[in-house]
Amino acid sequence: MSTHPTLFYLSMIQKTVALTVTVGTIVLNLIQPVAAQQMTDTDQHSPYILAVDEYVPAPGQFTNKMPEWTEGDDAAAMAQKCTERLAANEQSLVSLGAFGGFITFHFDHSIANISGQRDLYIMGNAFRQSGSSRNRGSSEPGIVMVMKDVNHNQLPDDTWYELRGSCDEDSVGKVIYGYEVTYTSAPMQNIPWTDNQGGSGTIDRNPFNTQEYYPLWLPSTLTLRGTLLPKNGYKTSTSNASWVQDFMAWGYVDNFPNTDKQECCFDLDWAVDPLTRQPVRLDCIDFVRVYSAEQQKCGNLGETSTEIMGAEDLHLEASIAYIRSGIQVTTQQQLSARCYDLSGRPLPMESSFRNASPILIVEGRKYNNR
Repeated sequence: MSTHPTLFYLSMIQKTVALTVTVGTIVLNLIQPVAAQQMTDTDQHSPYILAVDEYVPAPGQFTNKMPEWTEGDDAAAMAQKCTERLAANEQSLVSLGAFGGFITFHFDHSIANISGQRDLYIMGNAFRQSGSSRNRGSSEPGIVMVMKDVNHNQLPDDTWYELRGSCDEDSVGKVIYGYEVTYTSAPMQNIPWTDNQGGSGTIDRNPFNTQEYYPLWLPSTLTLRGTLLPKNGYKTSTSNASWVQDFMAWGYVDNFPNTDKQECCFDLDWAVDPLTRQPVRLDCIDFVRVYSAEQQKCGNLGETSTEIMGAEDLHLEASIAYIRSGIQVTTQQQLSARCYDLSGRPLPMESSFRNASPILIVEGRKYNNR
């Protein structure tokens, strides 16, 4: 893992709590703890990537080149090279290679899910075909995954959720969920692959990029998994150089030009379980992963490979305020905190409010109730 400033976690509740109690019909708000929120121990925070945690590209014409691998580089060294290209809004490209290649990164704080707003901007290098009235040109769509650091160990080892995109709605039956592909090293040759659908193929070399295409710091076989999007590349004439790649409607990285900023932004409310496709509600996230979601070759363009060049929390101040509060307000019906009397005995929920004393103990902590 790359080096980065120490992150700390806020305690479950860190401030005095005031309950609003109405005798008879109880109408109240209760402050409830929010878990898995983090930020660096500093007064100033950045909306941009702090560090890259993992870099596992698939084979591709820019693998070992963006960033460049040199003899002796291991996984940590390559992640650090990615950090140097992406952190602090540096905006240098990192290539993820063919299907499944991924990068994982984090910010210096948890990103809050702000209702009704898109939360995250991720830049790629897509461009629109000159003179075209259609949304086509160079689109190499990547899928976004997000994770909340529930176990508080500052590692991306909890549950990943996928941010759904337009193909879930407009390409039903064409998207392959749970797709898996295995690449095998073949030094300075076309890289063979097989998948769990009975398919096979190669990542082909070209005369423009002459380095090794298989990631040299990874094992000689590499299995990657995810959601496979429908192919978006096709020829516009008989020339092998006349390939274009249509833009997906919404929800993917490196799909629209960065100048179309709204189309490069993502809403944490789009989170779903990757296989069941059931929605997941996240109050905040700590890690982001982007992976290449196409398995196709487009003539002289070569394999379709997602590139990224940075990311941004779209509402830094709101995220920091949410973390520093350490709390969220809920109604009585949503309440999950436990209440106790001053002897430490649990109280029934309703009597806890009706008989509220000046002192409230929530989850073992004592607070002034005035």
